[in-house]
Formats: sequence, structure tokens, C-alpha cells
Amino acid sequence: MKLKAISTKNAPAAIGPYSQAIQAGNLLFCSGQIPLDPATGEVVDGDIRRQAEQVMENISSVLTEAGAGFGDVVKATVFLVEMSDFSAVNEVYGRFFSDHKPARSTVAVKALPRGVGVEIEVVACV
Repeated sequence: MKLKAISTKNAPAAIGPYSQAIQAGNLLFCSGQIPLDPATGEVVDGDIRRQAEQVMENISSVLTEAGAGFGDVVKATVFLVEMSDFSAVNEVYGRFFSDHKPARSTVAVKALPRGVGVEIEVVACV
């Protein structure tokens, strides 16, 4: 099976030895996105809702580069530093998925890169 790295300047560059996404056949494995502004590489200002919005915008850019969209996502994993942020992140997440409801897991973690409160990764069909 041929693997294809997906990269876009409309999402933050990888901050380590990984790709924004890898396409394997008709599956797209998107690396976790944190709330970095793609233009500056800095964490966006604002509360957890603003962080979640930036994360979802970053995911959208990676999906678009691969020729996919949120309707093609089959699985999402949400990582939260504070489980008390679940409702706020869920509200933002729901706006991006509307009628389509992929499988999802949400887990609490001790910390995330750059001190952010949320990270989300997705798997999509392309």
C-alpha cells in the first residue's frame, strides 16, 4: 500500500518528526491538532471555546488538502486537560459536524504540548 503525506500551509506545521496527515489507501490519519495559529505558529488567545475553534479550523484545512471534509470523518479522539471543559469543547465540535456524527472518544490527559487545553485527532475516508 502506498502512503502519502498530506501537508498544507493553512494548518500549523508539524512541531516534531511527524506529518499533518498520512493517507493510506482510502483512509486519512490526521495527526492531533492543537490551537496554533497557522500564520504565526503561536497558541491562539482566548478561552477553551476559542482554542477548540482553532483546532477544528486546523483540522478542516488538513482535511481539505486531502480532498475530504468533516462528513468524511469516521473517528475522532478529543484530548482535554480539564474534563470540566467537555461541554464547551463539545459545543464547538458539534458545530463542525452538524448532521454527521462520527465515532468519538474523549479522554482527560495530564498535559498537552505548548500548555494548551485541547487537542483533537481524526481519521477520515478519502
